Amino acid sequence: MKKLGPVVAVILGALLVLGISSCGDSGSGGKEGGTLKVSYASFPSLDPGRSYTLEGWTAMFETYVPLLTYPRENGSGSAKIIPGLAKDLPEVSNGDKTYTLFLRPGLEYSDGTPVKASDFKATIERLFELSSPGAYYYENIVGAEQFAKTRSGGISGIKTNDKTGEIAIELTSPRGTFANELTLPFAAPLPADTPAKDQTQTPPPATGPYEIADVKPGKGWSYHRNPAWAKSNGEAIAALPAGSMDAIDVTIVRNATTQVNDIEDGRFQWMQNAPPADRYASVKRKFEGTQFRTDPTIANYFFWMNTSKAPFDDQKVREAISYAIDPDALARIYAGQSVVLHQMLPPDLPGSEEFDLFPTDMKKAKSLLAEAKPSDLKIGVWTDDEGPNKEAGEYLDSVLRELGFETDLKVLSADIYYETVGNQSTDDVDMGWASWFSDYPHPNAYFQPLFTAEGISPIETTNLARYDDPALSKKVTELAEVPLGPEQEAAYAELNKQYGEAAAYVPYGAATISTFVSSDIDLDALVVNPTFGQDLTSFRFK
Repeated sequence: MKKLGPVVAVILGALLVLGISSCGDSGSGGKEGGTLKVSYASFPSLDPGRSYTLEGWTAMFETYVPLLTYPRENGSGSAKIIPGLAKDLPEVSNGDKTYTLFLRPGLEYSDGTPVKASDFKATIERLFELSSPGAYYYENIVGAEQFAKTRSGGISGIKTNDKTGEIAIELTSPRGTFANELTLPFAAPLPADTPAKDQTQTPPPATGPYEIADVKPGKGWSYHRNPAWAKSNGEAIAALPAGSMDAIDVTIVRNATTQVNDIEDGRFQWMQNAPPADRYASVKRKFEGTQFRTDPTIANYFFWMNTSKAPFDDQKVREAISYAIDPDALARIYAGQSVVLHQMLPPDLPGSEEFDLFPTDMKKAKSLLAEAKPSDLKIGVWTDDEGPNKEAGEYLDSVLRELGFETDLKVLSADIYYETVGNQSTDDVDMGWASWFSDYPHPNAYFQPLFTAEGISPIETTNLARYDDPALSKKVTELAEVPLGPEQEAAYAELNKQYGEAAAYVPYGAATISTFVSSDIDLDALVVNPTFGQDLTSFRFK
């Protein structure tokens, strides 16, 4: 989940619909105050160093402010990088390898502790100590790879001065996407003494307008106004709104039908996930424009195959699976929440060109499988328990059985799905469902985490296919070093096709973000970011 610089305004101009800005203080119109009651279908990590799902990033977008961030508005303006905790955008020097920023003076965490420049250095080091899924974005910092191995001595490429607030970051080579990566929750400064273990149960002190409190693992959490925002941070970061709600209570409701009923009856004011497939059409028909809307995002749905082990280490087997999957059938399962997609890069992303390398053909799939003669037909098939992802996994299981595989379908709680299938010690991780919400609107945010060795780790693996072609990975690294332009866009389009030919993944749909609120919420004022989802500061009562 991530973002970019000036070029993004152009990229997202075609992608995003124009909307109402929510920048400034708490916004205009609507009622101020009150408590927003929210339902989530799953419980995400609430540690910014560990969380790597849309649910988690939505939950923390207004609690942990990075050095750089984005305007809280709809439309193409939401893609413009602006200063967050930093006073200004970075000064880039030394052949585009050194980024220098200064903290805004007087910032505090929600516990009253001053925000220091050295906190940023400690925060990045903590990512490597945690084996964070986002650590690979910062491996290009001088000394980071060594620190990742030794966990001692600090990262030499980050120099800080707590008196002046200066933060200087030296990279081993230019990286055209580095400003994007400074906008991510992974890089949001935390107190230097934050333990290097998951802090979900006791989230670190916040710098944004809200702080997370009263966490009940598996059941929910609450937000209070951050006292430091009213005292100092809000005035210092005037571009970010304070929010209208005095408090927000989140409850985990694992039945999506119950969530819809609760919204209609006014027991909750917002459900974070989309309505279930069997209610989606009726909700859209009845409430679109008043209580329901969809917004574009940069995301897709796909199936992954573990290419590091039989039978999916054989490309012919992977091609057989690719021919067997029918994206149209999956579009029917998603009932309007997904648009058919035959490639990994979502529409409107640079390098995205429509093609269909493996048009649905069950006869050809069976023929290829017969040629491959895989010795191991017993495989584990994985999906989470949220609809329609669960139904997509069941569809995959049925297709594999039709091809002759002996499957063991494993449906996990969405709370632990990615950490389970991303753990190298988990048994029978052969094939399964996944989705990917781009960390920022740039093709590197797909290729690096999903197709290179940097996305493979003992835990928190993002490259679920465990696929790595050194020659293609080299191209990914080289392209990430330079700003995006026509030449790079053409190169990304070629990469997209080459990775598609490898058949490590079977893409089948481009996703949207759905918002369903109760009748007393001002839907028109709501801001939805294509990466971070619904902005908590934009919710207000009519």
